[in-house]
Amino acid sequence: MSLQFNPNKNPRVIIIQKLYGKFYNKDENLTFPKHRFKKFIKDVVKGTIERDDVINEEINNHLAMDLNMKNLDKVFQVIIKSAIFEFLYKPKNSINIIIKEYLNASNFFIDESQTKYLNALLDKISKKIRISNEWIWFNWKLL
Repeated sequence: MSLQFNPNKNPRVIIIQKLYGKFYNKDENLTFPKHRFKKFIKDVVKGTIERDDVINEEINNHLAMDLNMKNLDKVFQVIIKSAIFEFLYKPKNSINIIIKEYLNASNFFIDESQTKYLNALLDKISKKIRISNEWIWFNWKLL
């Protein structure tokens, strides 16, 4: 028996779809149908929208030399922003799993060549974000 992968059940695919709809159609109402990972999907979608300024600041701080967000495909932008949200606000999630899941989900939206570029960008920014956050948390605990 072979199991087929269903993109409609993948939480990151749903996150990308919801964010794309909201970022590029401000009037869209966000609804979250019943899903095994509904709370996670809702947290990431709403958190990414609410913290868009912080996420853009992280992109400017760590990826300004590598990319210009305005020149990127809109789906590509959404994928980067949602992954950065998880790097920043879901510290219990492994960096490798976050990257792997977004790369798997990105296969439904972007070309393979863009997926390789996305992998390199996510790897680079994840290391910079987690290192800087660990330094902040470490110093905060010392106070």
